[in-house]
Amino acid sequence: EYYTSHDFKPVREVAKSSETGAATNIIFGLALGYHSATGSILILAVSIFLPFTLAGMYGVAVAAIGMLSTLVVGLTIDAYGPVADNAGGIAEMTGMGEKIRDRTDVLDSAGNTTAAIGKGFAIGSAILTSLALFSAFLTRADLLDPEANIMESINLLDPLVLTGLFVGAMLPFLFSAMTMKSVGKAAFDMIEEVRRQFRTIPGIMDGKAEPDYEKCVEISTTAALREMIPPGILIMGTPLLVGFLFGVPAVAGILAGSLVSGGVLAISSANSGGAWDNAKKYIEKGNFGGKGTETHKAAVVGDTVGDPFKDTSGPSLNILIKLSAILSLVFVPFFINYGGLLTG
Repeated sequence: EYYTSHDFKPVREVAKSSETGAATNIIFGLALGYHSATGSILILAVSIFLPFTLAGMYGVAVAAIGMLSTLVVGLTIDAYGPVADNAGGIAEMTGMGEKIRDRTDVLDSAGNTTAAIGKGFAIGSAILTSLALFSAFLTRADLLDPEANIMESINLLDPLVLTGLFVGAMLPFLFSAMTMKSVGKAAFDMIEEVRRQFRTIPGIMDGKAEPDYEKCVEISTTAALREMIPPGILIMGTPLLVGFLFGVPAVAGILAGSLVSGGVLAISSANSGGAWDNAKKYIEKGNFGGKGTETHKAAVVGDTVGDPFKDTSGPSLNILIKLSAILSLVFVPFFINYGGLLTG
């Protein structure tokens, strides 16, 4: 909340940075996201260290279940944001008046903050869950191949483990690049369709003709399904390919690397996006010149950049770190019996 609500200093700094243009707005927003990951990761580190000290990996698993037990509250918080956002959109499109729009803006701003809090819980539980699955992966591999003594042989100086760590740390960035580019492609197609309708359907600007809404919905839904195929293949294919070619140690490195870098990137992306959105709303409340000014235009650019951060790449990284661990755990017997084709 501290990093995403305009009641606090960080978001107001992002709003003020818009006075000098969109570039500084984006720079301040990115810096805010990176900074926000510090406290969250330190809290997660303590949440991992204390349970592990008291009860080993069983304690970490129980801690993960404890965070997941707040699922009902988390879903409620996450659902509130889109409801408030859509209410504001409906008020804007139907011309319900400035007074109604001011009220929905307050709700929307609160919704962005609660959504960021909900994403924080989701990311934290995903990290703890993935860590427990990682431990289960190593334990199962050790039981299936006692002679290899895998739990003891996983060494950071092992070339396979170290290589896996680097590849795993790279995966969240590649995954985020793919999802962000997908948003850009869908937006490009949507803009082209809107321009086409303005050119070919007379009377839209005057309100005398209805736009073809169905075509726009079709473009967005088709793009959403089509563009998630490559990231899905990346998530599922990487641990399987590495396991069969290089064996269990390399997969362990990939899981550890993606867990660490994915968690940090998810937190920073979610908080940067939320901060950009609420910085724009803070300006729209009349601060730093209000709506229609160059400051507001710069904040709108930041908000547009922030949408794929907080709504696409950030939340989807939870899937990457959990699904990779689950797939690796399921395919451990195959890695033991048929893996390591290139390493013997």
